[in-house]
Amino acid sequence: MITFKKLLCFIPLFFLFSGCTKYYVLSTASQPAEHFRQKNRVIGVEKVVVPKYLYKREIAVAKSNSEVRFLRSAVWAEDLDDGLTQRLIAFLQKKFNQPDVYAYPWGVDTNPALKVKVHITRFIAQGENVYLDANFRVVNMKTQVGKAKLFSTVIATKEDAQSIVAAMHKAFSELEEAISSQIQ
Repeated sequence: MITFKKLLCFIPLFFLFSGCTKYYVLSTASQPAEHFRQKNRVIGVEKVVVPKYLYKREIAVAKSNSEVRFLRSAVWAEDLDDGLTQRLIAFLQKKFNQPDVYAYPWGVDTNPALKVKVHITRFIAQGENVYLDANFRVVNMKTQVGKAKLFSTVIATKEDAQSIVAAMHKAFSELEEAISSQIQ
C-alpha cells in the first residue's frame, strides 16, 4: 500500500521527467521570398507522404546510413504528414495571395485546376546536416499532364533538437519554394 509520504516522494520525480520533454512543430508556414500573381486557379494538395520513421513522435536522427535513433526528450507535437500538408497549403495561399488551396479530398463543389503531390523519401538529421530528398508532381487536372521533379537539399545543423528542427524548417521552406515555382 502506498502511503501519502511515499506518494510525495514520487511527485518531484514526475516533474523532473515530464519537464524534460520538448515538443516541436513544422506546420507553421514560412514567409515566401516573393509573391506570385495567381490566375484564379484552384490548387489541390494531396497529403504529403513521409518516411515511416517520421510517424513516430520522437525526432529521428540517423547515426549512419542504416541506423536511426530517436531523441526521447524531443517529440513532434503533430503528425508530420498532416502538419507538412497544412503548412504547404498555407504557404501556397500566401505565395499566390489566394485562399483557394485545398487539401485532398476536396469537395464536389471544389474542382482544382492543379493538383500537387509530394513524396518525401528522406528527411532526417545525420551528423552536422539535415537532409531532405523528395519528389513532387504538379498536375493540370484538365489535361492530366504533370511535371514531376526531384528535390534535394542539405542544411547545416548542430546536434541539439532545436537546431535540427530549425534546419528541417529551412529545408522544407526550400521545397515549398521549388513547388511554387513549378506552379507558376
